[in-house]
Amino acid sequence: MAHVLTPTLSMGYLAALLQAAEVSPDDTALLQQVGLDPRRLDDPDARIGEAEFSAIYRALAFALDDEMLRLFPRAFRHGALKFTCLALMDAKNLMVALHRWTYMSRMLRDDLHMVLQPDPHHVRIALVSSQTPLPCKPLAQDMLLKVVHGVLSWLVGQRLPLIRVDFTFERPSFADDYLALYPGPVFFNQAQAAMHLEPDLLQLPIRRNKHELNEFLLRAPEDWLFVGEHEKRLGLRLRAYLAERLPLPATAESAAEALHVSARTLHRRLADEGTSFQRVKDEFRRDMALQMLTRGHEPINAISAQLGFDSTASFHRAFRGWTGDTPGAFRGAGATTR
Repeated sequence: MAHVLTPTLSMGYLAALLQAAEVSPDDTALLQQVGLDPRRLDDPDARIGEAEFSAIYRALAFALDDEMLRLFPRAFRHGALKFTCLALMDAKNLMVALHRWTYMSRMLRDDLHMVLQPDPHHVRIALVSSQTPLPCKPLAQDMLLKVVHGVLSWLVGQRLPLIRVDFTFERPSFADDYLALYPGPVFFNQAQAAMHLEPDLLQLPIRRNKHELNEFLLRAPEDWLFVGEHEKRLGLRLRAYLAERLPLPATAESAAEALHVSARTLHRRLADEGTSFQRVKDEFRRDMALQMLTRGHEPINAISAQLGFDSTASFHRAFRGWTGDTPGAFRGAGATTR
């Protein structure tokens, strides 16, 4: 059976963003205004594509007059991103642009600002404050670092690879979405929110001009929300392999061969990304099972076989471990709420 994995985000990610933006699921007028059916927020297995998410984000930013969707104590009014880009575009290179941006952040905000911390091995772009914890909602760290990475990548005309991304908040239920959002491993419960880059990248010249800015702003965040296919982390490439492999069983050895790495390298790189072969495999089969149980009518034993389980009993045990319910109980509960 073939499965096409297109770049999407979970509805859990969007629901968390709306909650942080203080947009209630009951505010049907606003949700419909931005093009979102509120009923989709109740579907734990629904996904949202890059273009749709970007359109909703833009509409919310306009409706709230806040380009960062109420994630910070003070709003980023309409035009904040435009004037930030204008201030950076005539910089000689990324180093100069970053120094300007960090200076502006200190000048414009007392509560939270960015600092550039270069050393011979890596460059940290960190969010700092005199207050502990950071005076912003957890997803604000994500959105601000995503904007910084997106703008810097656009300015130099290439997606900047990341050594790692650190967040101070706990690992959320939608943590798998970060596989598609950042071209580098993401870590939670860290002491400081930061992005880490290779030092050589700071010498990249700025390549954009004012004539290209309008299209970038009109489409944002669509052009830089997701990582490209060639930039995907190994965990996401492994999920794609598992999808192509179904219903045949997959081992670390077979996956390593398909991904053109040794088994040892596979395990090491997955560990660097904060995961493991078994975890990626379990999370992939869990996601597929949830989707098949809520969107289809196939018998449970058929779903078990399609997901590569050697028996329906082993599928039941695994599913109960994932959700606390049997597949039948989960499907029945979903039917009563739809």
